[in-house]
Amino acid sequence: VQLQASGGGLVQAGGSLRLSCAASGRTFSRYAIGWFRQAPGKEREFVGGISWSGGSTPYVDSVKGRFTISRDNAKNTVYLQMSSLKPEDTAVYYCAAALYGLGYGGGYDYWGQGTLVTVSS
Repeated sequence: VQLQASGGGLVQAGGSLRLSCAASGRTFSRYAIGWFRQAPGKEREFVGGISWSGGSTPYVDSVKGRFTISRDNAKNTVYLQMSSLKPEDTAVYYCAAALYGLGYGGGYDYWGQGTLVTVSS
């Protein structure tokens, strides 16, 4: 499966942004999709994910209540809705896929290129 993340940009603190992760292939519904981010000078971190069934959406504590992940299998797309954005959310955001995954932070085999999110204070 090939992944394409998009939707990044510049937003003011407190604002919202929606990222999309579009996938190729007819087996998209069998994949968990995870979102990761990497800020300048920091290691990549898991942000949240959605299981292949859509029944599990774990998030890292720092984004709980602000970020929401959803999927539209008909469009082969997973969304990361980000609200109440903070300057510390500034990072390159990546999506990744894991066959029959549960949406947690490990086990991803396929990665898309990143999209930059910049939150100004």
